[in-house]
Amino acid sequence: MAETAKKENGIVRFAKRVAKFVRDCKGEVKKIVWPTPKSVFRNVGVVLVTMIVLGVFIFLLDTAFMNLLGLFMEISG
Repeated sequence: MAETAKKENGIVRFAKRVAKFVRDCKGEVKKIVWPTPKSVFRNVGVVLVTMIVLGVFIFLLDTAFMNLLGLFMEISG
C-alpha cells in the first residue's frame, strides 16, 4: 500500500515561511558594508555645501523675479 503524505496545516506552513524569511534577513544583514566615519563626514559636507549653494541660487532667482514683477506692476499701475 502506498502511504499518503500528510498535508501540513496552515499554521505550520506559515511558521516555516516566517522562519525562512528571518534566516534570509539575517544572511542579508551580514552582507551590509557600513561606511567609514571619514566618508560619512565627507558626504555630509558635500550635502551641506550643495544645500547652501542651491539655497542662495533660489534666493537670487526669487529676488530677481520679485524685482521684475515689481517693475511690471509699476508700469501697468
